[in-house]
Amino acid sequence: MSTKVFVDGQEGTTGLRIHEYLTARRDVEVLRIAPEKRKDSAERARLLNAADVAFLCLPDDAAREAAAMIDNPRTCLIDASTAHRTVSGWAYGLPELAPGQRDAIRANKRIANPGCHASAFILLLRPLVDAGLVPAAAFVSATSITGYSGGGKKMIEQYQAIPLEPALTSPRPYGLTLAHKHLPEMAAHTGLAAPPVFQPIVGNFYKGLAVSVPLSLTALGTTAQALQSAFEAHYAGERFIRVMPLRDAATLAGGFFDVQGCNDTNRVDLFVFASETQAIVMARLDNLGKGASGAAVQAMNVHLGVDEALGL
Repeated sequence: MSTKVFVDGQEGTTGLRIHEYLTARRDVEVLRIAPEKRKDSAERARLLNAADVAFLCLPDDAAREAAAMIDNPRTCLIDASTAHRTVSGWAYGLPELAPGQRDAIRANKRIANPGCHASAFILLLRPLVDAGLVPAAAFVSATSITGYSGGGKKMIEQYQAIPLEPALTSPRPYGLTLAHKHLPEMAAHTGLAAPPVFQPIVGNFYKGLAVSVPLSLTALGTTAQALQSAFEAHYAGERFIRVMPLRDAATLAGGFFDVQGCNDTNRVDLFVFASETQAIVMARLDNLGKGASGAAVQAMNVHLGVDEALGL
């Protein structure tokens, strides 16, 4: 029997991409809401409760309202918003996080999809905290550069307008109130006592994301090889995580880092660049793939017990 899936918020960037992933799958029946009923609460509730798996691609408040509409105990809810990422009773939808995370995703009917910046940061820091190389009490900073698709339809329209506003032609730092919505999960799922000082930057390209975290090897009392070994041990056997060679020769030869190198994949590439005293660890992903829609479909696959890469 096919799995019935409903996407609440199917017209948004994340919802549209989830539909693209699911369209070619024969094991899935996608339930669709009529365009004129997209804001009809009764119809949405009917479809949410008719689904085996429901994705929420909505703003936070709307996602909380939608979650409250579900009374079918068999419906698995995967929320792509920020609303439930640190809420007790919700499994964090990052299978590679730590041993036992897949079991939690399989067992739980409430799954919170990770944020794009947060996914990259957590995949960098969790192995280092678990290995004792970065203390939980450490003060950490991070910079993320991302394509404009992460800003949703309004930002996409701005960047694709002709003529393009001059201000949009250069990278634009944002989140300057130091209260970015991904910060709580960045602390909660790394084991850090406090979130990082985080500087996100949006650039004039559609998709692709890279998070960089600077580390003092001297202050931490560790080495670049120890960081590399922690990544390799933590992600051994993970099909969607690629730990690149220490001081990746291809990147160093070119002199510039390709932020878009994981586009159109569900892959995350991890790098360690270092001198004798300092290091920069970097994670690269497709912000619409492993950073959003791909991660949601992967979590669904884990929950259903099918091939984790199915449709990806």
